[in-house]
Amino acid sequence: MASTVARLPDAQLEPLARAYKDALAAKQRQILIGIATLVVALFVAGYMAEVRIGEFLRHIDRFPTYIVRLFFLDTGASVFTDIGEWFWGWKHWLKLLVETMLIAYTGTFLGALAAFVLSFVISANLSRTAWLRISVKRFLEFCRTVPELVFALIFVVAFGLGPVPGVLAIAIHTMGALGKQFSEVVENIDMKPVEGITATGATWWETVRFAAVPQVLSNFASYALLRFEINVRGAAVMGFVGAGGIGQDLIEAIRKFYNSDVSAILILIIVAVMLIDLGTERLRHALLGKERS
Repeated sequence: MASTVARLPDAQLEPLARAYKDALAAKQRQILIGIATLVVALFVAGYMAEVRIGEFLRHIDRFPTYIVRLFFLDTGASVFTDIGEWFWGWKHWLKLLVETMLIAYTGTFLGALAAFVLSFVISANLSRTAWLRISVKRFLEFCRTVPELVFALIFVVAFGLGPVPGVLAIAIHTMGALGKQFSEVVENIDMKPVEGITATGATWWETVRFAAVPQVLSNFASYALLRFEINVRGAAVMGFVGAGGIGQDLIEAIRKFYNSDVSAILILIIVAVMLIDLGTERLRHALLGKERS
């Protein structure tokens, strides 16, 4: 049996086709305007930042040349011809690398602990005091907006050189970043347990403890582990401003043109970060897998 397809009369089709073409043209205009705005903003930003494309192209060869120099000893020989000379300070560097990890761990722990508490205060579905929620939100925005290095510089002036400024800088920045992520997790919880416990006359803290916390713990742990990975990399840079860790030796080697030392330290940092990434990735997957099951 031949099937027939109903077709509107041309008088009715024409306005619909015209409206579709107009909508498509409007969408294309929006895309073109967006691209043009982006290009103009890019050129304005480059001009304000005094970016010189010609200067960049003239000196672009210096980057690969410097990378190549990192793999040659002071004698001119390749670092691969004498691994012992290349990693001559590996014991000292490993100690500093462990210090870097401890800075990242302590800062992450303190920041995550503070974010854990404050996330329930700023969550729209649990917070009962509007002015407190808004004030804490603005405070956390400040904490995650100011770069870690700026905090580290301030604390170096206040507390002197060493790991303490690095720990404090990472803790404050972590508190701001995780506070936002944790609160978003809390705002997506199932509210039925909250309503049930509230109906029994439980206090706000009891409601959070028994209705909200069990639903968010695995996600909180996952975000905290991810932040720890980020903070290990950040802690390595903290040494640039005297905030402890292996970054102090790295910046010294860069300034004094100890090229082989620079590559050796960078390799140690990269290997350490890769191992931490693999370990925390497995932990995150295990936690999320348990939550799903």
